[in-house]
Amino acid sequence: MSSRLARLPPWVSHWLGYRSEAPKPLPAYQVALWSFIIAFGGLSVLQAIFNYSDYFKERHVPGIVASYGASAVLVFGAIESPLAQPRALIFGHFFSALIGVCITKLFSLMPEARFQSLRWLAASLSTAISIVVMQLTGTTHPPAGATALLPATNQEIWELSWYYLPVILLSSTMLLACALLLNNLHRRYPVFWIAPAPPKPAPAPIVKEKEAEEEQTKSPV
Repeated sequence: MSSRLARLPPWVSHWLGYRSEAPKPLPAYQVALWSFIIAFGGLSVLQAIFNYSDYFKERHVPGIVASYGASAVLVFGAIESPLAQPRALIFGHFFSALIGVCITKLFSLMPEARFQSLRWLAASLSTAISIVVMQLTGTTHPPAGATALLPATNQEIWELSWYYLPVILLSSTMLLACALLLNNLHRRYPVFWIAPAPPKPAPAPIVKEKEAEEEQTKSPV
């Protein structure tokens, strides 16, 4: 992936996280300052889309899915973590949302009173399965655990039904777009898109000439 990005014009590859040389780390106070500015801007953009669009307001979409507050900590504050990279952000949330809706819908086939009394079980089961799926697919993103919980625990999310899935995809995509645009002003994001670069092989041990000569001159006992 890195080699593909290198073929792009620098004004494109820069905003996709490619650097020909490793960037110098920023002082801690600058990291904290930029994390605040970028998180504020990114979450404001996300909420503006859902709060001020008649299309989403007519469908009773909440201003923000709560789990994206936790995602902001990763993609704006801990941008070098494997848990913050695009693959984990996009697919971790989507798989969890899909599992949460499916499990809760299965429980909703019960009589209403029974369903309401067992929503806690649907929530626990949804998150537990989501964790396993994220582990198996290499998309672990901790905030997505809450994304799986919400269809069972939050009535507003439950009423979205299957429309919850495109809302999650749009939210993840917009958060990623903000992370690419804002993080790359002074830092580098993402560290990788699909998978981290394999570690460089350790150099072969060098045998000193003197030691080699001694080995050759040794006679068997």
